[in-house]
Amino acid sequence: MNASLTDDVRPRLAALVIALEEGGALRSPEWARVFAAVPRHVFVPRWYEQETTDKGITAWRLCDASDQGQERGQDQEQGRGRDQDRDAWFSAAYSDRTLVTALDPATAEQVGDRTWTGLPTSSSTAPHLVAAMLEELDVHDGHRVWDVGTGTGYLTALLCTRLGSRLVHSSDIAPAISEAARTRLASLGHTPCLAVHDARYDRYNRYDRYARTDHPDLPDLPDHPDPTAFDRVIATCSVRSVPAAWIRRTRTGGAVLTDLDLGIEGGLVRVTVDGRYAAGRFTRTTGRFMAARGDAHTYPRRHRPPYAPEAATRPTTVTAADLRTHYPFRLLLAFHLPYAELVYYCADDGALSLQLQHDGTWARSPITGERPGSVTYGGAHDLWATVEAVWRWWNEHGRPAQDQFGYACEPDGRHYVWHIPDGRRWDLTP
Repeated sequence: MNASLTDDVRPRLAALVIALEEGGALRSPEWARVFAAVPRHVFVPRWYEQETTDKGITAWRLCDASDQGQERGQDQEQGRGRDQDRDAWFSAAYSDRTLVTALDPATAEQVGDRTWTGLPTSSSTAPHLVAAMLEELDVHDGHRVWDVGTGTGYLTALLCTRLGSRLVHSSDIAPAISEAARTRLASLGHTPCLAVHDARYDRYNRYDRYARTDHPDLPDLPDHPDPTAFDRVIATCSVRSVPAAWIRRTRTGGAVLTDLDLGIEGGLVRVTVDGRYAAGRFTRTTGRFMAARGDAHTYPRRHRPPYAPEAATRPTTVTAADLRTHYPFRLLLAFHLPYAELVYYCADDGALSLQLQHDGTWARSPITGERPGSVTYGGAHDLWATVEAVWRWWNEHGRPAQDQFGYACEPDGRHYVWHIPDGRRWDLTP
């Protein structure tokens, strides 16, 4: 693979940077220069395109730029096939979209020659979201940055280009993914400190044996890097609360940027660290990430109690469309019902509903069908009554956006959010 900025890559990369600037994701000349210097195609030699099979099943089709076209025939026809594949590869790599790069083997089932079902476990994040997060991170020369979730290595490469390899530390749970990223980074001359471990906790599963060779000046700490080593932490995975390990390893005055998963909804939070306390707010930048996991390949199976029997159907002033349309409203609802779930429910007749559920209690409002202004529920209480109360509060307070809500982590592990204008607080601790 040619890792350089070749003549057929430069115009695509330049067009992507211009689009990111015009869209407001890239706001500073420094980050624009960095994005223009890092070829994204190097980090996505293979990816999965989502499609629907002839049986109506959502599946993932493997696209591999290195071997497609090898069975298309000989000579001229084979050459045309390779050119088409290369063009498709570059078109995908320099599009502003997330590219799925790995599937959960526990859920993946092959349903075609190059097609699988299953849950994604790794991806190359859409460039506009990467750019917006890096702008939010507010990195300065000399900062040491911890990149949690190495993935393809694209974000790591951007940080290395901006700060230099010796100031970038990156972690991933999957050894194979980390090693592939190392190779791609090295092809561009980057040698950051890479480690394989569950970054949510203090101890490594395997301390990076390459770090000592690439960066002999790093402190010799066998279990983890210097707890006060980082000025910034950026995570491209979601967590239920900002891990204490991230706070401990960030200097006072430093910042952590991550996706907070509260169940119904979540979002990006940026907190400033003061000792073992951290506080900040949800960012204007919106984006969601795959959940952090403790296994290199798969997610644990979630146990859900059986649904309670149906209790009643009644009219409602808050419909499924309201929930689907308004992101800040869903986020506010998550503050009131932390770690509840919002899922799609398909009835036997094919009618689709949006279902709120928690510990066997549930409530659903139809998306399709004849009664969009109704809700059916079951369980110990009417969950949709909370939806209606939160809807009233949100409207009475001028429909505040997500950046009007603060987020904080206490040293004892408690975490909470509050409405910044009036101080109304909601505890999120399980």
